[in-house]
Amino acid sequence: MARTVVLVHGAWHGAWCFERVLPLLAAAGVDAVAIDLPGHGDHPGPFTDLLGDASAVEAELDALAAAGRADDGIVLLGHSYGGAVVTQAGVHPAVGQLVYLCAFALDDGESVASAAPAEASALSHEGRPDLSQAMVVDDDGVSTLPPDGAAECFYNLCDEATVAWAVGRLGGQPLANLVAGPTRIAWRERPATYVVCSEDLAVHPGLQRILAARCASSVEWPVGHSPFASHPRLLADLLIDLAVAPGAGTGR
Repeated sequence: MARTVVLVHGAWHGAWCFERVLPLLAAAGVDAVAIDLPGHGDHPGPFTDLLGDASAVEAELDALAAAGRADDGIVLLGHSYGGAVVTQAGVHPAVGQLVYLCAFALDDGESVASAAPAEASALSHEGRPDLSQAMVVDDDGVSTLPPDGAAECFYNLCDEATVAWAVGRLGGQPLANLVAGPTRIAWRERPATYVVCSEDLAVHPGLQRILAARCASSVEWPVGHSPFASHPRLLADLLIDLAVAPGAGTGR
């Protein structure tokens, strides 16, 4: 029997971003749930901090376990900022496998804004767009992204229709969450697969490779920051491998 897959979105996104992946999982007989973090997507809010986001994921994991949908160990994926969330939440006893999709597999004392500071300081950012310069921040510290900046950083390998579909659904993101760190480090306690996206213009691929080295296994794809939108079959196939045959599809 296939393991349940739980999908956690990144900053400014919502569960909607996995809409192209969920039907592919269902067609393969894989039970899957995409979560809206508090204040994102269809969740009415309010926003919470990093630990509050992780608590929301843990509540979903509790519900899945109570419903008998976690017996074989859930495959828990975090995308981008969602990696920080699953680093905190992934020690839940229902979790059997972590997946970091161009995500922040943080260590003690790190945040999204300061991941792997010593190693990352040597990375060249010349010629890359600066996501922080595109943000618009309101008086409450909640940031939004203009369509052009989001398209360039998040959806550089997507067709025009996909870009329009995605940027029209982006929401706000509290900046405080991006400077907070986890209090638990799930990748130390659970098998973890890291997906490096080599054409990513939001999270530097060099940083991704540093974070991937922390995980038990990794793969590298020639895709941008949002393979759930540009290459949903590629992502679905990895998750199907992990759900149906634990340990498959995870070679370095």
